[in-house]
Amino acid sequence: MSYENILVSIEERIATITINRPAKLNALNKATIGDLSKAVSALGSDENVRVIIITGTGEKAFVAGADISEFANYNVVEGAQLAAEGQEALFDFIENLRKPVIAAVNGFALGGGLELAMACHFRVASDNAKMGLPEVTLGLIPGYGGTQRLPQLVGKGRAMEMIMTAAMISAEEAEKYGLVNHVVSQTELLSFTTVIAQKIIKNAPFAIGKAIKSINANFKDGKNGFETEIKSFGECFGTADFKEGTTAFLEKRKAEFTGK
Repeated sequence: MSYENILVSIEERIATITINRPAKLNALNKATIGDLSKAVSALGSDENVRVIIITGTGEKAFVAGADISEFANYNVVEGAQLAAEGQEALFDFIENLRKPVIAAVNGFALGGGLELAMACHFRVASDNAKMGLPEVTLGLIPGYGGTQRLPQLVGKGRAMEMIMTAAMISAEEAEKYGLVNHVVSQTELLSFTTVIAQKIIKNAPFAIGKAIKSINANFKDGKNGFETEIKSFGECFGTADFKEGTTAFLEKRKAEFTGK
């Protein structure tokens, strides 16, 4: 599959999606969101892929925001449609994917860029990364899930301050807030993130997918996270991976999981 604004590579069951609009600091436009949606969907269905890493090209930006020129003249209906379609096609889709998606934040992650990173299951940042939601400086609010995911990650008070001041925070502050899991040098970013992905790959894919579903359930209105966990826990017992994992444990050998 060919893409206009992203690059995709697969190595040892780890897929890396690189947003590739360096002249625009990898800003999100409709075409890029479409590319990302198609790529994540395809990789999510690829049995040879166990983990997806999303990053940006170059050393300046992960995604420096949305492409404002595309929506500067939108009306109320068009603005709401833009947010709804983007959330469904990409941001919510990533969050609910049964395969782990890790954001390797290699520079500026602003506006839609930070929202993309927050939609991923967790984040690793380079030490030069800067993050923020500057939408109020444009007379807008975050529209791709930022007002929901940021408080979940950093707490209501910090999220209120970040969104209302439109301030950027450093990678170190983001780690302190719990917005990113790790901060490493720019040169180490992908190798460090790949090591985490390799640790994930050793474990049962079906169980990982159910863990993602169960954790997400705690943050969804009308969902009982404990009930989701109980059901998902039970479903794991019907898998070949469960039989393999328990057998390997009893036989004192490494398990070979198939995801079935």
